[in-house]
Amino acid sequence: MTRITAGLFISLDGVVEAPDQWHFPYFNDEMGAAVDAQLGSAETILLGRTTYDSFVGAWPQREADGGEDAEFAKKLGDTRKIVVSRQRLSFGPGASEATGDKPGASYDWRNSEQLQGELLTGVRELKAQPGGDIGIAGSVSVVRELLAAGLLDELHLLVHPIVVGTGARLFRDADALPLKLLSSTAFRTGVVHCVYTKDDGAPNGSYEDAKQHL
Repeated sequence: MTRITAGLFISLDGVVEAPDQWHFPYFNDEMGAAVDAQLGSAETILLGRTTYDSFVGAWPQREADGGEDAEFAKKLGDTRKIVVSRQRLSFGPGASEATGDKPGASYDWRNSEQLQGELLTGVRELKAQPGGDIGIAGSVSVVRELLAAGLLDELHLLVHPIVVGTGARLFRDADALPLKLLSSTAFRTGVVHCVYTKDDGAPNGSYEDAKQHL
């Protein structure tokens, strides 16, 4: 069965909103390699509408400019991209530029399509198909739903050594969700790359149970 992995930039206080305002000072070759390993190796990329809008507003032009990140931009362009949106979107050559939150937006970024049907149903169908990994970048609301439904195989959190103070957090008003740490790597910048999966065998018990081991 196909695996789904998600990668997020996150602050020490759990903020995942607007990482462009606090993330870039911590970017280095180690982080670039981590992102490429998780997202760049995916056969399919699943993106929420807001994240897709930000990607389509940047990566096609970076590929065209031929700069230092043009190789990664081409890799994103060549990869199948599936967009999650409740609004009807259109894709293809000659389509107009992204129109933000306007219904009926159209996009001209190759290998893009819209997820058909409801999120969880559509993702279950994708997971049942043969093929390589499905990678998610950003797309916080999508990540939350897949985590809660047990459909996310790996959660890659790039924890930045900064307290942002305000902004949307990854976990908010959520039910308890035990996770198992698969690996952790500290970068030279102080960023820690933590990889988690759902822990179906998490311990449980009470304070009284814990006292028996003291």
